[in-house]
Amino acid sequence: MKIVVRNQTRNTILADAAEVADTGKKRRIGLLKHDRLDPGEGLWIVPCESVHSFFMKFAIDLVYLDRHKKVRKVRHRMVPWRLSACLTAHSILELPAGVVAASGTRKGDQLEMIKQESGDRSQETE
Repeated sequence: MKIVVRNQTRNTILADAAEVADTGKKRRIGLLKHDRLDPGEGLWIVPCESVHSFFMKFAIDLVYLDRHKKVRKVRHRMVPWRLSACLTAHSILELPAGVVAASGTRKGDQLEMIKQESGDRSQETE
């Protein structure tokens, strides 16, 4: 399933083709299979409060979200071979490095995840 990630507070799009990692297998694999994230791509890991970038080949931005998709913490340009956590987070959005700064996203912002349907129809995810 692909989603659009919109920052409602700043009226900006963080991703227009993000994937959802909502199973144990998808969460374990994460972005390890990727050589890069292209603009508009991302990975929303649900549930999740910490990630690592061991064996990754590129830096990423991280957005930690609570159950209501409110930003609890951001981490810019986390390079490979690092750990990052936010114990109050319910999920983490991984984005190409630089997207968070370019969008102005910061702690306290409200995000929405919009599921992509076939055709032009979409709906907000729970």
